[in-house]
Amino acid sequence: MSDRSVSRAARDRKVYAPVFFALGDETRLWLVARLSSGTPQSIAELTAGSSLTRQAITKHLRVLEDAGLVRSMRTGRESRFEFEPKPVKQLKAYLDQVSEQWDQTLGRLKSFVER
Repeated sequence: MSDRSVSRAARDRKVYAPVFFALGDETRLWLVARLSSGTPQSIAELTAGSSLTRQAITKHLRVLEDAGLVRSMRTGRESRFEFEPKPVKQLKAYLDQVSEQWDQTLGRLKSFVER
């Protein structure tokens, strides 16, 4: 692996690991699904209909916010949260690139084996 590939892989880990971590939790995936409707929601709205406490929702929202998946905005005395799709789009592009590299590697292996 070249120095360039190593530095790129290190950069990719720093960029994408927090997003993978944030999406790796069932509750946070549920919150992302709720917020991806496009309507900003308060913690009270997100808590409604679930067994989660406001503190638990807040903790998970902070992880999502740190990963860039959610942004908050103040509306009067409450914070409203909305989904930010950009990190997911970047993650998809990254996974498509990794998939393409695997396809190329498997193609080379197939050619080698068939010779």
